[in-house]
Parts: sequence; structure tokens; C-alpha cells
Amino acid sequence: MSTQANFTLRGRNPDVLTCIANLSNDEVFTPPELANRMLDTLAESWAAANSGANIWADETVKFLDPCAKSGVFLREITSRLIKGLEKKIPDLQKRVDHILTKQVFGIAITRITSLLARRSVYCSRHATGEHSIVKSFASDDGNIWFERTEHKWGDTKCEFCGAPRAILDREAERENYAYAFIHTDNIKTRLSEIFGGNMQFDVIIGNPPYQMKGGAGGSSDSSIYHLFIEQAKKLEPKFLSMVVPSRWLAGGRGLDEFRKHMLSSSRLMRLVDFPVSSEVFPNVEVKGGICYFLWSESYKGLCEVTVARGNDLSTSSRRLDEFDVFVRDPKAIGILRKVLNAGERPITDILTADTPFGIATNFADFHEKREPGDLIIYYVRSGRRQTGYVPRSLIDKNAKLIDKWKVLVPKAGSDGGQKIPDSVLGKPWLAPPPSVATQSFLAFFAPSEQQARSIESYYRTKFFRHLVSLRKLTQDALRPMYSWVPVQRWDRQWTDEALYDKYGLTKEEIDHVEAVIRPMEPNGAPEDE
Repeated sequence: MSTQANFTLRGRNPDVLTCIANLSNDEVFTPPELANRMLDTLAESWAAANSGANIWADETVKFLDPCAKSGVFLREITSRLIKGLEKKIPDLQKRVDHILTKQVFGIAITRITSLLARRSVYCSRHATGEHSIVKSFASDDGNIWFERTEHKWGDTKCEFCGAPRAILDREAERENYAYAFIHTDNIKTRLSEIFGGNMQFDVIIGNPPYQMKGGAGGSSDSSIYHLFIEQAKKLEPKFLSMVVPSRWLAGGRGLDEFRKHMLSSSRLMRLVDFPVSSEVFPNVEVKGGICYFLWSESYKGLCEVTVARGNDLSTSSRRLDEFDVFVRDPKAIGILRKVLNAGERPITDILTADTPFGIATNFADFHEKREPGDLIIYYVRSGRRQTGYVPRSLIDKNAKLIDKWKVLVPKAGSDGGQKIPDSVLGKPWLAPPPSVATQSFLAFFAPSEQQARSIESYYRTKFFRHLVSLRKLTQDALRPMYSWVPVQRWDRQWTDEALYDKYGLTKEEIDHVEAVIRPMEPNGAPEDE
């Protein structure tokens, strides 16, 4: 009897790529299950566009992962091709050599991921190693390439990716996160240099890095995944598929033009959106969720959109450019049309932008006791709302609003529909004049207490918060998220019933709003502020 025990997990040998830890929340390893779901979507669409042809039985199709980490996409593509090409290339070794030297290519994002990806695909960290399954490579890299690339520094930032020079202008021994695929003026020429010859890829697929540390200035990061998508399009693939944060669909600093082009191009065939990122990437939280898409160079038409929340799948075919942002909830589109068709001005006309009085969240130079000429200041410390006093002379920004009534609303709300029903926004705080607030709040302003209390009642309705939720995919509730909420007459206490009646919502639409939005308890109730 053998004394050697096979390591098993729940009665099966585990896939090692399901067991490794992620590099960070921004460089997340793709689970094999998700990679295969994306490849299934690709295969279905390839067949539909090519008279039913099987992409895995085509020995001429070239694949590129321009941001390889674990190598899971390249490994699963290779596995499918090995099976699909069995009849055309019966000899297994010749088949493997053909696939890995002529069809499957990758660019790793770091040196360590290049070794990991080669180990996943070639069964050896070097393509020419003793245990490599490929016998035709002349270089250790094979077709999974990595070399350190340098940033192109301007005065303070990289001209390609926006990386801050102060943080990432590093010595050669330290990773500088200058991803080769997006650090070039001519990607076609660069790939010819890397792989040799004129490289025309039929399919580009991957999971790019999501953010650049400090790229938006100070401690704020900047999105970077859209740069990989834009660069991939320049290669003119037949199909492009990537898994990225969902926040590009409705927000994200610096993503307005990217979103406009993507939504209006009519080339997105499939979009699969996961509002809860942990359902795709266990133990990783990506605010606003995760999505993957399939883009086709030759497609023009409606996009098949699937919103997946647990076992609840909602699928519909839609135009993506009806609104300036993507509306995740298809059941809300009819409600939104009714509201916008009323032609009323937006409530953003009476709402301040971020940092309404120029006072940062961490401001601490206030008095605990009121001195002559002081204003009351509303702020948050350690999650608790508090008040203090500051001199009027301190306020330069929006000084004209000091003597107005204000409904202060938290800049941060819930996590963008992570849970249903959702509260969407934090509780309001009525602020009589003269008063100001820190960056923790935005401020609705009104000339009288009666009007301020009317605004507050409107804000608390499910109707109001549902309209905000359609633009709010992450925790931040900034001024643009309110732009679909119309102004009302501030001469009454607003209720959902009155608003449902005013805009002619059907019973089905009312039931939907009631189901997805939580009631807002009065201030001081047990729920957190």
C-alpha cells in the first residue's frame, strides 16, 4: 500500500490559482471560474460572428493578455486550444508547440508575475527550462514577456500613466509599476519589437491594474485600467474583453471621455456587472463592484447587459448611450424617463459642490465656546457629528451662504448598492444660520426654515434616494450624483406617495422603489448616522 497521500480539497485536487493571495486590491488575480466565464462569452460571440465556427478549433487565431499576472487567461486559452485542435494537429507535442509559439502571447505586469504566468502556462518559470512543456522556444521568456520599463517623466508625473514622480521614480531594484503596454507612443511598433514581426491579434483579453498610487495628487489614486482598454483598441483586435471596476459606468475621476466613447460606440456586445465585488473576487472589496465586457470591432447594435447579484440575474438588451451614465438597474429606466420628461430643473441648482466652505474634513482650529462674531461649524470626528465655532472672517468660499438655512448631507453614503435594500445616502442635518460645515458635508441652501424643512423631507423619501442611486455606484455622494433629482415646490412636507402620484409611477414601479430603498429613520434612531 502506498504511503504517499494525494493532497485534496473537498475530494478534488485544488487549482493552485484559486489558492494564491492577491498582490493588492488594485492588482487582483483573476479566479479561473471568472476567466472561463469570459472565455465562454467570447466563444459564443465568435461563433455568432463566424457562421458557427469554433474559435478553439482555429489554428490561426492569435490571443494576447497585455497585463498577465497569474497567467490564468493564457492557461485556460491554451487548454481549450489543445482540445479543439486535436483533429487538425493530432500529435500532442506538435500541437502544444504550435499553440504556445504561434497563438498565445502575454505581457506580464511585473517580474514576479512573469515567472508566475510562465509557470502556469509552460509548467516552468523559464520557457526553455527542463520541465517546460514547449520545445521550440529559443528564449527563457517564450511568448510571456517582461522587461523593466521606465516612466516618461514630466515635471511631476509620468506622461503616459500619470504616476507621481515623487513616489515612483525609483532605483532599479524596486518595482516602479511602469506597465509596458501603456508606456509607448506606438503600441503596434512596440509589440513588433517585443515578439518579432507584424503582430496582429484577433483577441485581447485580461484583467488590468486598476489604480495608480497617488496619481490624482496627494494620497488620492487615479484610475489606470481605461488606459489598457484604449491602448488595446489601437491594435484593432476583432474582440476585446477585460474585467475592470464597474465605477467607470457612472463615475470615476478622469473617466468622462472614456465612458462617453465606450457607451456611445455601439460596439459593446456583452456587459456583465457584479455590484458586489466579493462575488467575483473573494476577500477583495472593489467599491462599486466589478464588471467584464466583450467589445467587437465589427459589431454595431444593442448591448446584452446582465446584472448579477448572487443567484439573481437580470438580463436585457439595451442602448447604452440613452443617458450620460450607465443605469445599472433596468427596472429603473422607465421611472427615470418619466422624471426627466417632466423637464424640471435639477436640485443641484441649490446644492453646493465638494468642500462647500473651503474647510477640510480634518480642520481642527475651532472654538468649543462661542466668541463674538463666531459662526457655528458642523463637522465629523471619529464617526460622530459635532459642532464648534469659527470666526466669520475665516470663510472665503460661498460666504453668501453663511446666512441661509442649510440642509447638510454627508458626502459619503452607503457602498453603492452592495446590499439591497439600500439606504443610498446618510442622514441630513438641519443647520440654521449663521453656519458652515467641513468637507464631510454638501449643503442644500434655502432662504427660510420652512423651505429647508421641506427640502429635508424630500431628501428622506425613497423616491429621492432612488434617483440618486442610479448615478451612485460607490460610497461617495458628490454633487453630480444628484443631477437627476428635480427641484420641487418647497411649501410642504414631501412624501413618497405624493411623488409617486406626481410622476405617474405604476404599481410595479412603486413596488420596485419600495423594495430596493430602505426607509430613512429619524436622526437619533439606532441606525448609524
